[in-house]
Amino acid sequence: MKSYKELEVWRKAIELVEQVYSISKNFPNWEKFGLISQMQRAAVSIPSNIAEGWGRSTTLDYIHFLRMSRGSLLELETQVIIAERLKYITDLQSHDLFLRIEIIGKMLNSLIKSLKSKTPKS
Repeated sequence: MKSYKELEVWRKAIELVEQVYSISKNFPNWEKFGLISQMQRAAVSIPSNIAEGWGRSTTLDYIHFLRMSRGSLLELETQVIIAERLKYITDLQSHDLFLRIEIIGKMLNSLIKSLKSKTPKS
């Protein structure tokens, strides 16, 4: 691959960002600097860390940033649960977000596992 933009996990993470921004437009205005901001930052962090890791000089650095991406994904998952419990999103919206989060999580885990298997043990 020539670029991180060719990674399916990065593409799916970008789609997740778009969905989070679209859904969060309907949150109450008082959440602008609260949950909306938190969700958008967590979502943006997922593909951003994939891209940053790609640009690092070692595989271990790349794995580190993929793990940070996975952490942001789980942070977003928690925020979706909160939004759902506060009735800011519908069951259908949360179900779709959870499905996307699960898929991206599995893809990140597979990529990390694949990279770890190619990294010499010290």
